[in-house]
Amino acid sequence: MTATVRIARRQGGPPLLLPLLAYGALMVTSAILSAGSPHLSASPGSVLSYDRAHHDALLVAGCLGFAASIPLAIWTATIYRRLRTDLGIVAPGALISLAGGLLAVVALGLTGLITWTTSQMATADDAALAGAVRDLSFATGSAGFVAPLGLLIAGIAVPSLILRLLPEPLAWAGLAVAALSEISTFALLTSALDFTFPIGRFLGLVWLIAASITLPKTRRARLETTT
Repeated sequence: MTATVRIARRQGGPPLLLPLLAYGALMVTSAILSAGSPHLSASPGSVLSYDRAHHDALLVAGCLGFAASIPLAIWTATIYRRLRTDLGIVAPGALISLAGGLLAVVALGLTGLITWTTSQMATADDAALAGAVRDLSFATGSAGFVAPLGLLIAGIAVPSLILRLLPEPLAWAGLAVAALSEISTFALLTSALDFTFPIGRFLGLVWLIAASITLPKTRRARLETTT
């Protein structure tokens, strides 16, 4: 019995904060490096000019953006294991968080690779191609990433609110961030909703950090929290 308990503890996975902080550092740095990228309203010619003038920044931003997807994948798997095995959550929330996290990982990785591709436009003469790559990078890095990230957050916040795994204000804040992240889907139709992107991306990161610190590690700790 003692050996079984020790094995279970060894299989608990890495601390939640380690991969999450690595993801945050890489993602934020990549976002800063690519912050000046032309918006959708910019002409293909200006996009090509920007790509040529910012080759190194885009190269590094793309690399770091892709790299950020790896610790996010580790965190997603770890939080799913925490919810499902350690805390005994059998409701759909745990699986929703896993699905949303994996979709966000794919979108983030694609955005990084597409951003890296834009850095190669320095040797190209096709402005239309540069504009098309810019559009694809925007789509995957905005709603394509933020909406699935909202599912990840909602999958944690909902059971946490029902079972009191997190402080109630924190759980409600997660639901608010998740809702705005899902609304970002419609920002593909109107730029009036572009404000939802930084809310989902950066406030979402802050919420995930807070949840990682606060979430109980075991069922016993969960019961002690609710009593």
